[in-house]
Amino acid sequence: MSRIKDLQKNLFGGTTSNARQFGMIFTLVAIVVLFQILTDGLTLRSDNLIALFQQNSYILILAVGMLMVIVAGHIDLSVGSVAAFAGILVAKSMADWSLPWPAAIAFGLLIGAIIGAWQGFWVAYVGVPAFIVTLAGMMLFRGGNQYIGNAATIPVPEGFRVIGAGFLPEVGPSTGYNNLTLLLGLAACAAVVWRELQARRTRHEMNADPTPMWVSIVRLAVMIAVIVFASLRFASGRVGTSFPVSGIILVALVLAYSFYTRNTAGGRHIYAVGGNSRAAELSGVKLKRVNFFVMMNMSVLAALAGMIFVARSAASGPQDGNGWELDAIAAVFIGGAAVAGGIGTISGSIVGGLVMAVLNNGLQLMGVGTDRVQIIKGMVLLLAVAIDVYNKSQGRFSVIGSITRSFRRDGSDDPTSAPKVDGKPAPVKVAG
Repeated sequence: MSRIKDLQKNLFGGTTSNARQFGMIFTLVAIVVLFQILTDGLTLRSDNLIALFQQNSYILILAVGMLMVIVAGHIDLSVGSVAAFAGILVAKSMADWSLPWPAAIAFGLLIGAIIGAWQGFWVAYVGVPAFIVTLAGMMLFRGGNQYIGNAATIPVPEGFRVIGAGFLPEVGPSTGYNNLTLLLGLAACAAVVWRELQARRTRHEMNADPTPMWVSIVRLAVMIAVIVFASLRFASGRVGTSFPVSGIILVALVLAYSFYTRNTAGGRHIYAVGGNSRAAELSGVKLKRVNFFVMMNMSVLAALAGMIFVARSAASGPQDGNGWELDAIAAVFIGGAAVAGGIGTISGSIVGGLVMAVLNNGLQLMGVGTDRVQIIKGMVLLLAVAIDVYNKSQGRFSVIGSITRSFRRDGSDDPTSAPKVDGKPAPVKVAG
């Protein structure tokens, strides 16, 4: 019985932030297993996994930026239109202005930065709510996309398509697998082991109770098994396919932004602003600077997502980006972000996005119509969050509660139990 309690504590309610995200990962695994059975094994076929990742990489990139926007207490409804606007300008710059595709990518990111600065100015320095600013941006940049493109598609050159439709190349001896994908999987396994050892070393240095060794072994075994299985699936696709280049871009962004939000003063400031903007400002946080940054950063990532989609589609069109903002927002909330802000993780948002992606893919493989797919996805989003919030209110196990506990200073599930001074919430000290 003690071992079962140790496993539950360290996998679902332990003291490390990565352990608290396992509940949502298990939900994703359960959905994958369900559709693997219902589709007679089609879900985990190599070609389907590769296609699923390529088709949803741009949404997952949007989820990375949207997480920071929502944590700061805002919402961005313009990301789909910004992606489409940047995509049409980049396509046009290569087709009409003969701009080399590497320069076109830099041009697209610059467009995203300018748009983000425009919207961030209104939110941070004028004080217009982000909902209104980005609603206006959604209409403005959607119209700009159709005006510039004249409601027509614009093809892009072969070199540019690599970022959206390319794969890791074939190198080295013939093994029956893509060798670079296998090496990437080995590197991921090594990183997981190193991170676990670092976490144990840190707890030892802090004289904290160590996680039982057998629990660490179980946790590592599960994660390594998933990584090895995924690596073999991606590496064993038909010749010419492997892990997508867009996936490499996504992994790099997840690692970079996870480090930023967890380990830097700027990242902690975003959480402080979303948790209590007034207290954060009194603690020395530059409120306007934080709000400006999250809005600008979101538009840059939207421009990148738009370019990846255009590259995969081989052309930019007037309908690009429709509904992307809703998918990104759904991914963030399913991944454990709080509606009021201040709570959420990058990795949780990625898992939430994968839940929606697998759900959408599995229903399509079963032949379910697009109309019913949208209905089911909407109900899953509503029920998943509602059930979790209900369980949390009843004191039962909560996925969102377990994920968000790490962001509360006292580690409790009840936000009203925060430290108080003279009956009032104590001010929160923010690093930096």
